[in-house]
Amino acid sequence: MTQDHGLFGPDSVTWRVHLEPVMWVGGFRALLLQSLHPRVMRGTYQNSALFDPKKAWSRFQRTVEYVGVRTFGATADVERVAGRVRRLHASLTGFDPDTGDTFRLDHPSHLLWVHATEIDSYAQIARRSGLLDDDGVERYLRESVRAARVIGLDDAPSSRAEMREYIESVRPELAMTDEARKAVGNLFAPRSEAPTQVQVAVPLIATLSLTTLPRWARRLYGLPGVPATDLGATATLRALRTTTRMLPDIPAPPNIQEARRLVREATTPTRRWTPRLLIS
Repeated sequence: MTQDHGLFGPDSVTWRVHLEPVMWVGGFRALLLQSLHPRVMRGTYQNSALFDPKKAWSRFQRTVEYVGVRTFGATADVERVAGRVRRLHASLTGFDPDTGDTFRLDHPSHLLWVHATEIDSYAQIARRSGLLDDDGVERYLRESVRAARVIGLDDAPSSRAEMREYIESVRPELAMTDEARKAVGNLFAPRSEAPTQVQVAVPLIATLSLTTLPRWARRLYGLPGVPATDLGATATLRALRTTTRMLPDIPAPPNIQEARRLVREATTPTRRWTPRLLIS
């Protein structure tokens, strides 16, 4: 009986990428980029528990669980969690104080920005850490369209060229808002019920993630957008990936543990037996 591996499976680039601990940097990079879209940020700020210190950790855990199920879950589980997210977003609205407009959180342009910045961030970190080459990134982006469709998008960037073109098209809309400043402040100084080790690690990951942003995005955050930062960030990512690959696996749900086993089986070359010649 064929096992149901959901959207991707052990032969996918997506599984290889998302099993790497260095991808935590990609997740935080995505949050930093998403925060630069005023309406996306305001809609999140007005509706999300991420900004309530007493609820932020549990809300963050639910987001991590969603990404894990979407990536590694069986088809029915993916549809269950994606359906829950679609229904939640469909019920929420935000208010734009600049225009006086009320907007839906599930507006396609908002969903696309959140999706694209997440996928671009994972792809960028995978490339710069040495996990993927250019061809691997192209394949990862093609596979990512499946994740876009389960949240209600008909299409999404599926190549490096399309991703660059899309992000450039949205840049004129981006700005630093008061809501974004508060969100980023929470990343660098978490005040939640998270375990102590998480509270120590999060600011370090967030700082590295900030240095991996495009130069224009760093400037919006009030930081220098100089090439030296790019070189330093890439070197740090490569060193971090090398280090984390030598450490024991982080405890994970059963579906992710199974994914680790299957990916290792798929990527470990089979040793061929060769006869040994006996010399007398």
